[in-house]
Amino acid sequence: MTDADKLRVRAARWPRDAAALQALRRRVFIEEQSVPEPLEWDGRDAECHHAIAELDDGTPLGTGRLLPADADGSAQIGRMAVLPEYRNRGIGRRLLLVLLDAARDRGDTAVYLHAQVSAINFYAREGFIAEGELFIEAGIEHRGMRLPLD
Repeated sequence: MTDADKLRVRAARWPRDAAALQALRRRVFIEEQSVPEPLEWDGRDAECHHAIAELDDGTPLGTGRLLPADADGSAQIGRMAVLPEYRNRGIGRRLLLVLLDAARDRGDTAVYLHAQVSAINFYAREGFIAEGELFIEAGIEHRGMRLPLD
Protein backbone atom coordinates (compact mmCIF):
# COMPACT_ATOMS: atom_id res chain seq x y z
CA MET A 1 0.00 0.00 0.00
CA THR A 2 1.31 3.45 -0.92
CA ASP A 3 1.18 6.57 1.25
CA ALA A 4 -1.58 7.92 -1.02
CA ASP A 5 -3.73 4.90 -0.17
CA LYS A 6 -3.33 5.62 3.55
CA LEU A 7 -3.91 9.37 3.26
CA ARG A 8 -6.99 11.21 4.45
CA VAL A 9 -7.82 14.89 4.18
CA ARG A 10 -10.34 16.29 6.63
CA ALA A 11 -11.58 19.47 8.20
CA ALA A 12 -9.45 20.32 11.21
CA ARG A 13 -10.66 22.17 14.28
CA TRP A 14 -8.80 24.82 16.21
CA PRO A 15 -7.79 24.32 19.03
CA ARG A 16 -8.24 20.51 18.93
CA ASP A 17 -5.81 20.12 15.99
CA ALA A 18 -3.72 23.24 16.69
CA ALA A 19 -0.55 21.38 17.71
CA ALA A 20 -0.42 19.38 14.47
CA LEU A 21 -1.28 22.40 12.30
CA GLN A 22 1.32 24.56 14.02
CA ALA A 23 4.01 21.88 13.71
CA LEU A 24 3.40 21.58 9.96
CA ARG A 25 3.49 25.31 9.42
CA ARG A 26 6.55 25.74 11.64
CA ARG A 27 8.47 23.14 9.65
CA VAL A 28 7.48 24.46 6.21
CA PHE A 29 7.24 28.21 6.66
CA ILE A 30 9.50 29.10 9.59
CA GLU A 31 12.22 26.44 9.26
CA GLU A 32 12.28 25.68 5.53
CA GLN A 33 11.27 29.05 4.06
CA SER A 34 12.57 31.35 6.83
CA VAL A 35 9.28 33.17 7.33
CA PRO A 36 9.62 35.31 10.48
CA GLU A 37 7.69 33.69 13.31
CA PRO A 38 5.61 36.80 14.15
CA LEU A 39 4.32 36.86 10.55
CA GLU A 40 3.31 33.21 10.64
CA TRP A 41 1.28 33.48 13.85
CA ASP A 42 -1.12 36.26 12.93
CA GLY A 43 -3.75 35.53 15.60
CA ARG A 44 -6.45 34.59 13.06
CA ASP A 45 -6.33 30.79 13.26
CA ALA A 46 -9.23 30.45 15.70
CA GLU A 47 -11.60 32.13 13.21
CA CYS A 48 -10.50 30.07 10.18
CA HIS A 49 -11.67 26.84 8.59
CA HIS A 50 -8.66 24.51 8.50
CA ALA A 51 -7.92 21.37 6.50
CA ILE A 52 -5.35 18.73 7.39
CA ALA A 53 -3.87 15.86 5.39
CA GLU A 54 -2.67 12.96 7.46
CA LEU A 55 -1.79 9.32 7.23
CA ASP A 56 -4.23 6.82 8.76
CA ASP A 57 -1.96 6.64 11.81
CA GLY A 58 -2.50 10.36 12.39
CA THR A 59 0.86 11.58 11.06
CA PRO A 60 0.20 15.11 9.72
CA LEU A 61 1.50 15.80 6.19
CA GLY A 62 -0.11 19.06 5.10
CA THR A 63 -2.51 21.84 5.94
CA GLY A 64 -4.27 24.92 4.64
CA ARG A 65 -6.78 27.44 5.95
CA LEU A 66 -9.73 29.48 4.75
CA LEU A 67 -10.35 32.84 6.38
CA PRO A 68 -13.83 34.27 6.96
CA ALA A 69 -15.33 35.94 3.91
CA ASP A 70 -14.82 39.65 3.32
CA ALA A 71 -17.78 42.03 2.96
CA ASP A 72 -17.93 41.25 -0.78
CA GLY A 73 -18.27 37.50 -0.13
CA SER A 74 -14.74 36.56 -1.13
CA ALA A 75 -12.45 34.67 1.23
CA GLN A 76 -8.71 34.17 1.39
CA ILE A 77 -7.06 30.76 1.31
CA GLY A 78 -3.64 30.64 2.89
CA ARG A 79 -1.08 28.76 4.92
CA MET A 80 -1.04 25.94 2.36
CA ALA A 81 1.82 23.69 3.43
CA VAL A 82 2.86 20.12 2.63
CA LEU A 83 5.94 18.52 4.14
CA PRO A 84 8.79 18.43 1.58
CA GLU A 85 9.03 14.65 1.46
CA TYR A 86 5.31 14.39 0.56
CA ARG A 87 5.10 17.04 -2.16
CA ASN A 88 4.09 16.26 -5.75
CA ARG A 89 1.74 13.47 -4.66
CA GLY A 90 -1.57 15.32 -4.99
CA ILE A 91 -1.84 16.22 -1.30
CA GLY A 92 -1.88 19.97 -1.89
CA ARG A 93 -4.65 19.57 -4.46
CA ARG A 94 -6.75 17.52 -2.05
CA LEU A 95 -6.28 20.13 0.69
CA LEU A 96 -7.25 22.89 -1.73
CA LEU A 97 -10.40 21.04 -2.82
CA VAL A 98 -11.51 20.63 0.82
CA LEU A 99 -11.08 24.37 1.37
CA LEU A 100 -12.91 25.23 -1.85
CA ASP A 101 -15.80 22.97 -0.83
CA ALA A 102 -15.96 24.71 2.55
CA ALA A 103 -16.07 28.12 0.84
CA ARG A 104 -18.87 26.99 -1.47
CA ASP A 105 -20.79 25.39 1.40
CA ARG A 106 -20.89 28.63 3.34
CA GLY A 107 -21.86 30.65 0.26
CA ASP A 108 -18.64 32.50 -0.52
CA THR A 109 -18.68 34.11 -3.97
CA ALA A 110 -14.95 33.80 -4.67
CA VAL A 111 -11.65 32.82 -3.10
CA TYR A 112 -8.32 34.52 -3.48
CA LEU A 113 -4.79 33.84 -2.31
CA HIS A 114 -1.23 35.05 -2.40
CA ALA A 115 0.60 32.35 -4.35
CA GLN A 116 4.30 31.89 -4.00
CA VAL A 117 5.73 32.21 -7.50
CA SER A 118 6.75 28.55 -7.43
CA ALA A 119 3.09 27.57 -6.85
CA ILE A 120 1.37 29.77 -9.45
CA ASN A 121 1.00 26.91 -11.94
CA PHE A 122 -0.40 24.63 -9.21
CA TYR A 123 -3.22 27.10 -8.52
CA ALA A 124 -3.73 27.91 -12.22
CA ARG A 125 -4.42 24.20 -12.89
CA GLU A 126 -7.34 24.49 -10.44
CA GLY A 127 -8.77 27.51 -12.25
CA PHE A 128 -7.24 30.38 -10.30
CA ILE A 129 -6.47 33.48 -12.35
CA ALA A 130 -3.37 35.56 -11.64
CA GLU A 131 -4.02 39.22 -10.80
CA GLY A 132 -1.74 42.19 -10.47
CA GLU A 133 2.00 42.40 -10.21
CA LEU A 134 4.44 40.25 -8.29
CA PHE A 135 5.07 41.36 -4.70
CA ILE A 136 7.18 40.34 -1.75
CA GLU A 137 5.48 38.87 1.31
CA ALA A 138 7.46 37.42 4.22
CA GLY A 139 10.59 37.75 2.09
CA ILE A 140 9.14 35.52 -0.68
CA GLU A 141 7.91 36.56 -4.14
CA HIS A 142 4.13 36.14 -4.54
CA ARG A 143 1.32 36.95 -6.94
CA GLY A 144 -2.34 37.43 -6.18
CA MET A 145 -4.74 34.85 -7.65
CA ARG A 146 -8.54 34.61 -7.63
CA LEU A 147 -11.18 31.98 -8.34
CA PRO A 148 -14.88 32.87 -8.74
CA LEU A 149 -17.14 30.27 -7.11
CA ASP A 150 -20.37 30.88 -9.07
